[in-house]
Amino acid sequence: MNAIAPPPGTGLRGWEFDRPVPKHGYAWWYLDALSEDGAHGITIIAFIGTVFSPWYAWSRRWGAGDPENHCCMNVALYGRPRRWAMTDRPRSALRRGADFLRIGPSSMDWDGTALTVRIEEVTAPLPSRISGTVRLLPEAVSTRAFLLDAAGRHRWQPIAARARAEVAFDSPALRWSGPAYFDTNAGAAPLEADFLEWDWCRAPMPRETAVLYNAIRRDGSGQSLALRVRADGVVEDIAPPPPARLPRGFWGVARPARSEDGTARLVRSLEDAPFYTRSEIHTRLLGQEATAVHESLALDRFAALPVQVMLPVRVPRARR
Repeated sequence: MNAIAPPPGTGLRGWEFDRPVPKHGYAWWYLDALSEDGAHGITIIAFIGTVFSPWYAWSRRWGAGDPENHCCMNVALYGRPRRWAMTDRPRSALRRGADFLRIGPSSMDWDGTALTVRIEEVTAPLPSRISGTVRLLPEAVSTRAFLLDAAGRHRWQPIAARARAEVAFDSPALRWSGPAYFDTNAGAAPLEADFLEWDWCRAPMPRETAVLYNAIRRDGSGQSLALRVRADGVVEDIAPPPPARLPRGFWGVARPARSEDGTARLVRSLEDAPFYTRSEIHTRLLGQEATAVHESLALDRFAALPVQVMLPVRVPRARR
């Protein structure tokens, strides 16, 4: 099979796993997928500089802030059974090159056609094994990238907004496939230094995908991105749809959404934490009804001392 050629653009390919990550900064690669029957879902985030790790936050406060000393392969399985793993690991656990990333026993590899993710993790707070492989097959690769703040310290790139995933796990025993998404973020400062809140949404459709990204910056300004990603990977700007209300999470985190008819519906909560929600929603975008993955993040909540004290229960620190 021939390698996927990205369309002309101003960004990088996106999977440069050997990119430099500055002190106090971060880089992450995110993928999610939902099964065709709607019964299952998965999210995987590979972090260098684990932005939601209390260990990295404490390291920055103490003056160290080495992102390579705080790396992680975060895995969440939705449906039955549910699983969660997010282990913060030291520099000795990290190996990387242009097309591969190893974090402890887990890895990501790009072969020119597909991204293969091999997972060997242990859940928290109750330990159980997560072992399996996810193969992500992009329809096309996009190279357009976006700055999220006025100072240019934070960057986002939707690498493959249109993709499919093949999921095969031994523990727990799972086999399914469905529409998927792959992007990357990178920054030169902690998220909470420059943002108060943000929300993100991706909605796959038969011939195109809508992606929405809204940020409220700490200086009071905001940014609202509304994008159409075509089947050939070209990313086009569209007018932001009107706001739509969704119920707050259990912990009170808002779920700002958008829909062309002004209404959106919560299908199910995937994650509901004191500072973060991930949800499956129903909305209307690009003139079509769509099932979308939606996230919202409240960074003052993340930085609050009670949350930082609780987080090690869900985000343990490994010695290697």
